[in-house]
Amino acid sequence: MKITVVKKIKADGRPCRKSANVLEKLEQSGLIHRIDQVVVADEREPLSEGLTLALKHKVEAAPFFIVKNNDGSTRVYTAYFRFLEEVFDQKLSESEEISELMDQNPDLDFI
Repeated sequence: MKITVVKKIKADGRPCRKSANVLEKLEQSGLIHRIDQVVVADEREPLSEGLTLALKHKVEAAPFFIVKNNDGSTRVYTAYFRFLEEVFDQKLSESEEISELMDQNPDLDFI
């Protein structure tokens, strides 16, 4: 299995907060060593590798994960909690999962 993480650099040159948070969580959990490649989707460079991968896989938000399995199949994950569950068999806490869902869907209102 080969795992690629695509992180984003914003048009003003700053790193995407969510991308930085996810990479930090991977480091804190000790899973960063299981990531084979970190690719940058740089909004200042339309042909950056990360933006090319986003177009190829029809992904509109970063970070996202591309998992190429040994059988040749590829799976793209746009949700960190789903990636953790399905690839590493780990779960986020309920509050972390809700926080991620709210970040991905700012138009939702949590009650």
